[in-house]
Amino acid sequence: MQAFDNIFIWANGYLWGPVMLILLCGTHLFLTFRTRFIQRYILKAIKLSVTKEKDAEGDVSPFGALTTALAATIGTGNIVGVATAVGLGGPGAVLWMWLTGIFGIATKYSEALLAVKYRVKTSDGTMLGGPMYAIENGLGKKWKWLAVLFSIFTAIAAFGIGNTVQANSVSSLVYETFHVSPYISGAIMAILTGVVILGGVKSIASVCEKLVPFMAIFYVAGCVAILVMNAGYVGPAIALIFNSAFTPRAAGGGFAGATIMMAARYGIARGLFSNESGLGSAPIVAAAAQTRNSVRQALVSSTGTFWDTVVVCAMTGLVLVSSILSNPAAMQGKQGAALTKVAFAQIPVVGPVVLTVGLLTFVFSTILGWSYYGERATEYLFGKVAIMPYRILWVIAVFVGSIMALPAVWDMADSMNALMAIPNLVTLLILSGVVVAESKKYLWADNLDEKSTEPIRLRGR
Repeated sequence: MQAFDNIFIWANGYLWGPVMLILLCGTHLFLTFRTRFIQRYILKAIKLSVTKEKDAEGDVSPFGALTTALAATIGTGNIVGVATAVGLGGPGAVLWMWLTGIFGIATKYSEALLAVKYRVKTSDGTMLGGPMYAIENGLGKKWKWLAVLFSIFTAIAAFGIGNTVQANSVSSLVYETFHVSPYISGAIMAILTGVVILGGVKSIASVCEKLVPFMAIFYVAGCVAILVMNAGYVGPAIALIFNSAFTPRAAGGGFAGATIMMAARYGIARGLFSNESGLGSAPIVAAAAQTRNSVRQALVSSTGTFWDTVVVCAMTGLVLVSSILSNPAAMQGKQGAALTKVAFAQIPVVGPVVLTVGLLTFVFSTILGWSYYGERATEYLFGKVAIMPYRILWVIAVFVGSIMALPAVWDMADSMNALMAIPNLVTLLILSGVVVAESKKYLWADNLDEKSTEPIRLRGR
């Protein structure tokens, strides 16, 4: 297993090296300027996310598509991922993660816009979309090999970022907190997952619409309580986060030593793991949304990055850094979920419960959301015949991930994320002119209510 882990550690050294960081951050910045700083429309986007669409084609509501995407993005990356970034990259990683979220809003907007514009409709009326269809229909058939690569990476990555990593995190925490066997918690998660995903995207969206608002409010309330308790350390924590992002930090005071490159590498990598901007996953469900035109759903989808990273990840980061400053002895040597567990233990009695319930709901929702992403990628590769076998394998993986020690899975997830991101980012850069044209037609001309006249391609599958 260690040899397996070493392979991905070696691969990540290249995949998450300077070239990847420049490509990802460069795309975020490039699309921010090309979309005239689309982040300024965030309030309008939030309003649209809770507005019902009338007479629009699609499988689920805009809010259902958003909450399904949020279900997939708000997961262990917001708890364990942030803690891992702080542990390995120092407090400065929090700022890099936050900046990835701010500028990533433009990328999430752009990839969702392309997903809706180039989506197709099957013979039974189901909407299909995502980077693979944007590549095939936007760049042309000669680029289909890139769409196939993206789908392969997505189908594989789903079992890491969206399944085994999630299941293992929650089963470990439930065992540590309540001494419940991973076999029991794993079996329960697997059964619940099977019940929901067998109903397809409408069933998944229905559950996520109810679960996501509850879990986000519940977890953020816990973070606010800790920040109130650490009130005297919040200011110094913010200062430390900013200073450490641009200056090397020696080990001490509960923090490991970290260079600027380490802070950026782990902050950006975990930022992508958390908000998935540029990864190409969220557009897959955005394409299923009922929407009058591509820009409306693109705006709605862009709020996912705002809620996930700009709000939830930032809260977790502040909780961790302020807690380390307030009680360095207790936090010394802790990593990942253990670091977050000590921070939440500051809330008497209910702290561990808040963290466990938060992680449990985050994990379960992520497993649901990513099952849809992996399923759609598999369908693109092999057709509808592969859907049911994939769902069965998915449920089995939830149980296996819960009971196995998976030291290499985090590194494998980082590798798969990078391999997914590359085809998607290349597509976004090439088709950025389409994003600008659609934005000019609907958003900048104040025609958001106009229905698209573009034909939806039929696909006899």
